[in-house]
Amino acid sequence: MRRIAVIDYGMGNLRSVSKALETVSKQSSIKITADPQVIQAASHIVFPGVGAIRDCMLELKNLELIEVITQVAREKPFLGICLGMQALLSRSEENSGIDTLNIFPGNVKHFDITTDRMGQRLKVPHMGWNKVKQTYKHPLWNNIEQDSRFYFVHSYFASPD
Repeated sequence: MRRIAVIDYGMGNLRSVSKALETVSKQSSIKITADPQVIQAASHIVFPGVGAIRDCMLELKNLELIEVITQVAREKPFLGICLGMQALLSRSEENSGIDTLNIFPGNVKHFDITTDRMGQRLKVPHMGWNKVKQTYKHPLWNNIEQDSRFYFVHSYFASPD
């Protein structure tokens, strides 16, 4: 049986993430937790988050989660969602620049583009439903049709090195 730990550092959409996991993986045990031992013992890890990266990093430090997240992200199936994914990179431009977990080299950057390739004005923060084009095969896209619609709400994007 899969044991999935959903990391709770006080800033996440935990209920919606855990319900989604329960729906797609009925045989898995899903645990919302801030306990480093539970996170370490899990077979799979989900790191959701919303809010500001400065607050995220402060809470991870206060809860003594930085070391365990850094370890399990390198050793186990790991999914960062929204702010949880951004925290995995080296640094964020948000809050005048914040060092993050540095699991993957790269930066989180603010959208500064004001028009798209067609010359249409873009709004930041980007909020709303959009079609997503899959540019390469990946297991996360299994059973998700091309041009499926996803909801977005963000002002920053991950830019890995």
